[in-house]
Amino acid sequence: MPDGSAQHCGVIAIVGKPNVGKSTLLNALVGQKISITSRKAQTTRHRITGIRTQGATQFIFVDTPGFQTRHNTALNKSLNKTVLGAVGDVDLVLFVVEAGSFTLGDAKVLSLLKPGVPALLIANKLDAVNRRAELAPWLKSMQERHPFTEFVPMSAKNAGDIQRLFGICEKYLPEQAWWYAEDELTDRSEKFLASETVREKLFRFTGDELPYTSTVIIDKFEEEASKTHKRMVRIAATLVVERDSHKAMVIGDKGERLKRIGTEARQELEKAMDAKVFLELWVKVRSGWADDEARVRSFGYE
Repeated sequence: MPDGSAQHCGVIAIVGKPNVGKSTLLNALVGQKISITSRKAQTTRHRITGIRTQGATQFIFVDTPGFQTRHNTALNKSLNKTVLGAVGDVDLVLFVVEAGSFTLGDAKVLSLLKPGVPALLIANKLDAVNRRAELAPWLKSMQERHPFTEFVPMSAKNAGDIQRLFGICEKYLPEQAWWYAEDELTDRSEKFLASETVREKLFRFTGDELPYTSTVIIDKFEEEASKTHKRMVRIAATLVVERDSHKAMVIGDKGERLKRIGTEARQELEKAMDAKVFLELWVKVRSGWADDEARVRSFGYE
């Protein structure tokens, strides 16, 4: 480092049940959207690495799928394997719960934490708690459940809270050379970003009507020369659903819904990739794919 301070670098896993705000937290920590967010449970399906370098310290964040306890499909087994892999080999764990709440789902995830790995209790969505005084007995009960090294009541949407969290995490990261360049934000490819962005819009525009087993496959991702744009990317993607009724729902009246999904995804990708993007979407029915291990693997899940 120019000022002579030693570099610190470490891996931090963000874990919790579905829908407690893990992806929102990751995006806030990285400073840019790299993980999809949705009100729908189970939108994160892959281990996503987000990178943020501040001063002499590089923080490497691993966002995990929410641990699944309800459906015992091949897809969910794959997702849970991802969570277990992430919590085993890190310097610090951020265990995310909704402030003041603790459910069976939270307990299942908490049981996965390995002894010896420091864990912070991230009491998220603090802005939704009406009476802060009620948090004291809850925090005491949480300390009895697991030897958390620190409690961090916060809101992932509050910039001051995010900065404070960096200061807390820094103390747990070992002194070693950075793993990534200073300006890198993620180890995921643009092709992966494209599939995640389309999938987020798919869930956003279908709400709870569409089962979470729907997925997105990128069929084509090609960069082309252009006289009018410094970068031009052509993407073709297939939205995979379980039933014909789901296909009709995704396409919408006269193709309106599919068009909206495509427009919003394209605009977001153009911003993220700093390129002109042409996006073509198709919808296909593949019933039972989430129960088929070979197909789960062929669709890119571990």
